[in-house]
Amino acid sequence: MGRLYIVATPIGNLDDITLRAIQVLQSVDLIAAEDTRHTLKLLNHLEISKPLISCHRHNEEIKTEILIEKLREGQNIALVSDAGTPGICDPGEVVIRKCIEEGIETIPIPGACAMINAIITSGLDTKEFTFLGFLPLNKKLRKEKLEEIRKAKKTIILYEAPHKLIVTLKDLAEILEDRKVVLARELTKIHEEFIRGNINEIIQKAENLKGEMVLMIEGNKVIEEENHFENLSIEEHYKWYEQQGMEKKEIIKKMAKDRGTSKNEIYQKFI
Repeated sequence: MGRLYIVATPIGNLDDITLRAIQVLQSVDLIAAEDTRHTLKLLNHLEISKPLISCHRHNEEIKTEILIEKLREGQNIALVSDAGTPGICDPGEVVIRKCIEEGIETIPIPGACAMINAIITSGLDTKEFTFLGFLPLNKKLRKEKLEEIRKAKKTIILYEAPHKLIVTLKDLAEILEDRKVVLARELTKIHEEFIRGNINEIIQKAENLKGEMVLMIEGNKVIEEENHFENLSIEEHYKWYEQQGMEKKEIIKKMAKDRGTSKNEIYQKFI
């Protein structure tokens, strides 16, 4: 029975490959890669020549069976993604789970991971954090995740593609007030950058940014106060803010954030 090696590769700077990763890539019989062309560039840089098989998000179910058969035959296989650690918002999870079910030894070869490198240089709380990967595109699921972020007391970590960044930041602006946000861009590359501020400051600086993005959001420090509103009726909630001298428009905006709903939904209650 062969072994499956889960090999982390550089997220930018090719010098971040570990000695152990190089030794594994040199010794295995086959390398399963997210994009064989991308992995070939790394192998050429390392002067390693090995057979490659593609294993990406759209063919992982099919290729898993092929890889399992080769492992049963005694071949050792290295699983790599285009950058970073396989299985973390990258292909690999299906293959790894199947190997465990089949009793095939799976061995992690640690290395670069974008979210870890981002959080340790963020300046935000690292004692507890929640990684949510990419926000869903489905409106209902996305709304649920945004509400989860709004209520989260722990630091939140997100990935986002550059062409979707502004949309995501504007969605976050609807639920975040003055919480600290850090945008890490192009980690370990020439144009590595950390942009820090509140959500509106990040939006102002994020137009036309390119590269790989990691968004980190400070945990909600006032969630205990917000939980108080869950026990109030809509009318009681409104009156609570009214007694503080706030105008109707501002009250409705605050209530929508407190309850994780749209301003229009609250407004309809008071027409």
